[in-house]
Amino acid sequence: MKIFKNFVIIFLLMTINNLNANENSERNQITKNLRCLICQGQSVYDSDSDFANSMKILVDKKLDEGLSEKEIYIYFKEKYGDWILYDPGLNKNTYLLWLLPILIFLFGGAIIAKSFILKK
Repeated sequence: MKIFKNFVIIFLLMTINNLNANENSERNQITKNLRCLICQGQSVYDSDSDFANSMKILVDKKLDEGLSEKEIYIYFKEKYGDWILYDPGLNKNTYLLWLLPILIFLFGGAIIAKSFILKK
């Protein structure tokens, strides 16, 4: 009976630890996609500035309120603009950002293809 009690206690502790880890992983995923406005080139997750710490607390509060990841991103976009996100969505302001790599790839491929054709 004592072994069974110990097993139940260990199982409950592991379950609580797993729930906490899942909650932290969602927080970490959100803060990794938010840009710290104080630090240059750092996400909120990586930064230890006062601004980043307050944003981490705000993300925790929004998660506790039941907001989804997308709703939290919308909240920060409304407050700070598209620049706050490392992965902005496709809209009229970011067409060039999303299409430029494809255009460069196609242009480079055309140059390479043309050079092979001219060599023959």
